[in-house]
Amino acid sequence: MNSLGIRQGFLPVSYEEMVLKGWKEPDFVYVSGDAYVDHPSFGIAIITRVLEKAGYRVCVLPQPDWHSKVDFMRFGKPKIGFLVCSGVVDSMVNNYTAAKKHRNNDVYSPGGKAGFRPDRAEIVYCNRIREAYSDSFIAIGGVEASLRRFAHYDYWDDKVRSSILVDSGADILIFGMGEETILNVAAFARDRKDYHNCDVPGTCVMSKTPPEDAVLLPDAETVAKEKSAYCSAYMTEYDNQDPFRGKRLAQKHGARYLVQNKPAPPVETKTLDEVYALPFVRRWHPMYDKDGGIPALSEVEFSITSERGCFGSCNFCALTFHQGRIVTARSRESIVNEAKQLTRLKNFKGYIHDVGGPTANFRHPSCKKQMKVGTCPNRQCLFPQPCPNIDADHSDYIKLLTELRSLPNVKKVFVRSGIRYDYMLLDKKNSLLEELVRHHISGQLKVAPEHISPKVLYYMGKPGKEVFEEFRKKYEESNRRNKMNQFLVPYFMSSHPGCTLEDAIMLAEYMKKSRLHPEQVQDFYPTPGTLSTCMFYTGIDPRTGKKVYVAKTPEEKAMQRALMQYNRPENRELVTKALRRAGRLDLIGKGEHCLIPFASSEKTKTLAKPVSGERNGEKKHEAAHNADKRRGKNRKL
Repeated sequence: MNSLGIRQGFLPVSYEEMVLKGWKEPDFVYVSGDAYVDHPSFGIAIITRVLEKAGYRVCVLPQPDWHSKVDFMRFGKPKIGFLVCSGVVDSMVNNYTAAKKHRNNDVYSPGGKAGFRPDRAEIVYCNRIREAYSDSFIAIGGVEASLRRFAHYDYWDDKVRSSILVDSGADILIFGMGEETILNVAAFARDRKDYHNCDVPGTCVMSKTPPEDAVLLPDAETVAKEKSAYCSAYMTEYDNQDPFRGKRLAQKHGARYLVQNKPAPPVETKTLDEVYALPFVRRWHPMYDKDGGIPALSEVEFSITSERGCFGSCNFCALTFHQGRIVTARSRESIVNEAKQLTRLKNFKGYIHDVGGPTANFRHPSCKKQMKVGTCPNRQCLFPQPCPNIDADHSDYIKLLTELRSLPNVKKVFVRSGIRYDYMLLDKKNSLLEELVRHHISGQLKVAPEHISPKVLYYMGKPGKEVFEEFRKKYEESNRRNKMNQFLVPYFMSSHPGCTLEDAIMLAEYMKKSRLHPEQVQDFYPTPGTLSTCMFYTGIDPRTGKKVYVAKTPEEKAMQRALMQYNRPENRELVTKALRRAGRLDLIGKGEHCLIPFASSEKTKTLAKPVSGERNGEKKHEAAHNADKRRGKNRKL
């Protein structure tokens, strides 16, 4: 391989490039399941640049050939050790759809082709490293490590798996956002300490005995056998993810204990600014030019990350377990400086595609006390009702957007990250909505009400239909007032725990009445680390201990999904089956309220009875939910 990458500012990806840097050995080899893109939207870039700035010699091993140990010996044995990450996305989510089918493409790989990373990438990579260098230090991190750090339900195996730290054989697991944690771990490993004694916040290790101050979780064997124990373990894990009040946790795996140290404190604005000012090349490594590059870069090349963390706390989202509920943001000066840098890139056309993060309009903690005492242990900030202490001031975000669109050579600044419309509505000045409509929407605004059934929204942790309707009304009024014709694109989800066939039909009727026809629909995907996945696996709401209806059969999941696009001819058979099973043939015919027309033989059929047992189970679930709702003030979370 030639030295083109080094000449353009990339870190070494081959032994020859390492020698050209004047190094005999690297301090660290960073192994990634993603291709090498040196852009701040990719973890591979941030962690390697942070280490580089700290004086460490880092080589990058992107998407190695995992079929043998040979590729993992490319640079020789690193002086300190290996850092292993599956990539931006969990490797199983990256490789499979919610229907457990192999994906045909991979936007984080050359040319968008699939097949460049193995299933359970971090485990496979660590096994190959151990074959090559049995005593080398290994740290694993990223989303895959974060969400699988405890014994966890795995959707693809349909069983509870051990902590990924156990299965990988790594020495240390880094969870959460790792800019500061990686430097503490690097120093710890450099000093050759006993890894099982590591007490660095934001890390997990294996130990023969649990620390005296650790809260003991139900052991992995019990969690795998008893669903009530799984729920108990999950809620203890969830309740201790706050960096201010979270305690050390320990979970027995065989003869040893997985020890999770306290979560790392939120990264301060000054540190975030320094990270995003590092000398990123902001493109893929030139070795991918022949393949047409890395498609994922096109989505973020001219986008700016303005903050991290999310106090929205949707139950199906893993951000609570990974980035946390406390929002920290970059300064406006830092973001404006990055925007100026974008305008100097040769292929910049005048458009900044996004300014946001997990939630674009979260620019500060939800209340002032969070940076002193942390988040509240027994309630969420926005659900079931917004906390009276919430700070819904959007003035800083508006100032930021105003500064960005005023820059020379900037034609338009779009906001394409998720917007929490319920939080926006709490700002009585209502000025952000006007700003978005006038200046920052590219023809359509995407929001995520997810469902309209009160019962399903409760299990999702999302606001009620009436909140979405209020926002929709204000959005349409703002468009009329500003003489704009911009669309609202809502995202909905099928088959979430608690969603029965009746709930899915309720959503389809709402879509019909509201004239909403989504181009894409999302089937619930039980990824590790979420409260919704806990409900999916156990059939229990871990907050209350009550049973939850879960659609698990491929047939019912397909029917719920088809109902969301009832107007498509290819879905008619499934929609008909769903309506007959639910006893809703009143929705088949020519009436304005009907979802689909009669088939040629449908008129002569009598009303179909629901499948035996299913309706009774759903009615019991409905009654239990209503009882829980009446006791809503005592709900946890």
